[in-house]
Amino acid sequence: MKKLLGIFFGIAFFVASVTVVAAEKGTANEAVALVKKATALVKQVGKEKAIAEFNDPKGSFVDRDLYIFVIDMDGKTLANGANQKVVGKNMIEMKDADGNLFIKHFIEIAQAKGSGWSDYKWVDPVTKTIQQKTTYVEKVDDIVIGCGIYK
Repeated sequence: MKKLLGIFFGIAFFVASVTVVAAEKGTANEAVALVKKATALVKQVGKEKAIAEFNDPKGSFVDRDLYIFVIDMDGKTLANGANQKVVGKNMIEMKDADGNLFIKHFIEIAQAKGSGWSDYKWVDPVTKTIQQKTTYVEKVDDIVIGCGIYK
């Protein structure tokens, strides 16, 4: 009986842990909402002021594993709420784990459709493993605003 109870509590703990981890990750709807919020800020206060806000890792555009990034049409990073080391760098030639030019793809989606989703593989900072990721991007004037989630 003790063994059975131990198994039951072990399974319950695992399920609770998975639920907590899932709750800590952003959803596709939340990513889109954060991009829409960022787009509205650019239109309201202008690109420079908005980009300063997007670059604040403790600001309102970073939520759990969700953060806003901004690139120009040449692939230069203008903002990244999670990694300021890439700000100012041209990332157009950056490849994912499968060799796909995902930054270039973001720009292509923004130019062709105005907004959309792009799938690629990237290292999850929590698990340190390569995971499937999808990013929502939206074009605003001459910049691309995006936010991604791990699937």
